[in-house]
Order: sequence, then C-alpha cells, then structure tokens
Amino acid sequence: MSELYDERQARKVYMRRRQAKVFSVTFVLLAAALVVSLLFYFHLFGLGIPETAAVQPNYGVTAPCVPNGSDGKPAKYPAYNTITVQVENGTDHLGFAGAVTDALSNRGFVMQDAGTLTKQKDGKEVLDKNGDTIVDSSIQRTVIYFGKNAIAQAYTVNANFTDAVMVMDDRSDMLVTVVLGATFNDLTAKDALPATGDTIESISGCVAADKMTNLPKALIHTAVEPAQTSATTTQQ
Repeated sequence: MSELYDERQARKVYMRRRQAKVFSVTFVLLAAALVVSLLFYFHLFGLGIPETAAVQPNYGVTAPCVPNGSDGKPAKYPAYNTITVQVENGTDHLGFAGAVTDALSNRGFVMQDAGTLTKQKDGKEVLDKNGDTIVDSSIQRTVIYFGKNAIAQAYTVNANFTDAVMVMDDRSDMLVTVVLGATFNDLTAKDALPATGDTIESISGCVAADKMTNLPKALIHTAVEPAQTSATTTQQ
C-alpha cells in the first residue's frame, strides 16, 4: 500500500514539474512574441515600416531634355522677369491660385491673372446642360504645362515647386501654365533655389523634345510670344 502511495505521489510531483516546465516555456514564448510585436509596432530598428516604391523622375511622366543654348553650351536658368506664368486652381480651395500668383510675382515672375481650371476637351471647354463651364477641382498633384519653345522656362518654374510634374503639351508659345493640385503645400524655399545663370540639369530619363510625339492638347490660355513684354490674346 505504501509503495502504491509513493508511486502516486511521485507521479503527481512529475506532472507538476512537467506542467511548470510547459508553463515556463509558454510564458517565455509569449513574452518573446510580445517583444517582437512591440518592435514592429513602434518601428524600432526599421521593423514594420512598409517599403515605399521609389519615386520615379518626374513622377513617371516623360519630360523633355533641356536643349543647349544658342551658343551650343548647356542651357542656363533664365531670369524670372523673362518668364510669363499663369496659375490655375485645380482644387476646391478657394483663393489658392491667387495666393500662389502673388507669391510667384513677389519672386519676380511675370504673372497673368489667376484662373480656375475648367473641364476641357480638344482645346474647348466642356459645358453643362445649362451652357456653363464645368470647374475641374480633381487635380491631385500640381502640373506644370509648357511647350517645346519654353523648356528652360518650365524647368525654372518647376524649381520653385516641391512636388510638381512637368508636362509638355502642343503649345508653341512661351507661356508656362501651373495647375495647382491638392498635394501642393508651399513653394520651394528661396535659399534652396538655383541661381539665375546656373546650368540646368535635365530630368533623369528625359527625351529630346523633337522625339516626343502625341503631345496633349494645350489648355486654353493667353499665348505669350518670344521676346514679348505683354501677352497677346490668342486662344489655343
């Protein structure tokens, strides 16, 4: 009887030790899992930070290379007072285009009146059933539109924006049109801007302007001809 009792006691002791060992291992594993979870939650050592796709040059839109100057040398940033710009609001933030127009004017650009982007097709405004123009406030990223004859000027304007995409359209005049998008926050800080006369560096992956085909139709605008001190009104 006593041997049976001792065997039962020994078995109970064994089971308690085994349970204690299992609980200890389980606790250690849970503690380790908690630590790893915290590392990911607080992004310690870079853990848990999602990989972001590398931003493509000009946000994936083909841009023209800057052509050499008339002297055959790399083009330089032109003076702001030789560049005419028009800003249009492509968002639902009232007064947006006017504020940016004033800011660019203070930097020395020649500014046309601020405008509001309207829906257009084939160079004409799209009208609603009442015959009124339709405001387009759906633009997300700021777009800088320009023609083949104002590439250096467009690069210069682009230097003043931190997240704009450059788009060459079929216009032939010198006006640079800026359509503000919802991501616009502020202009580039003045102390970070290239100086007039600095060499312009073309966007990586650019294509010669004369090799770019199927260009989008230009927005309706008041054209600015070369060496023109004031805009001549023509619709394109």
